[in-house]
Amino acid sequence: MPILRLLSLPVRAPLLTVLFFVAVVLGNHWQIVQPSFTSLYGVSSAWFWCLVLLQAQVVVVFCTMPDLLLRQVSMLMASSRVMTLVVTLLVVITGGIYLLKLNVLTDVLILASALLLARLDLIRIGVLPAAGIGLLLMSVVVIGGIVAGTVLPHPTASLFAYGLSTS
Repeated sequence: MPILRLLSLPVRAPLLTVLFFVAVVLGNHWQIVQPSFTSLYGVSSAWFWCLVLLQAQVVVVFCTMPDLLLRQVSMLMASSRVMTLVVTLLVVITGGIYLLKLNVLTDVLILASALLLARLDLIRIGVLPAAGIGLLLMSVVVIGGIVAGTVLPHPTASLFAYGLSTS
């Protein structure tokens, strides 16, 4: 019976399905952007995908376990004023440079919004897994969606193929 409840999760919590489709769209978008990004920044495609998956995993960790993560950061910052200043500057400067320089702010915000809505939907139906299990579930959904999105063809490829075959 527990396997049936697990398989019915996408029906009972439809925002989990929305999260998967958001990850598919982002994976397809990153597949399309990858050649221009690698040529512009001189990064190999393997490093590009490592960075993309790392970015997605960081967003999943931050959105799935905010209470545990923020508690640890708060305890670190409460130890002294110097640590508060160092942590704040590190987060603001590193995060700002990363998000603004690489133009990934929209991707991160879209993925984070979909993750938070999926978490809220799981809470609504009464599914409250432990932090590690929730992190694993969300990671599988997001990474699976990204991988599925990379397999899909370019959305306008069929339009160009149709236009070339009719002329």
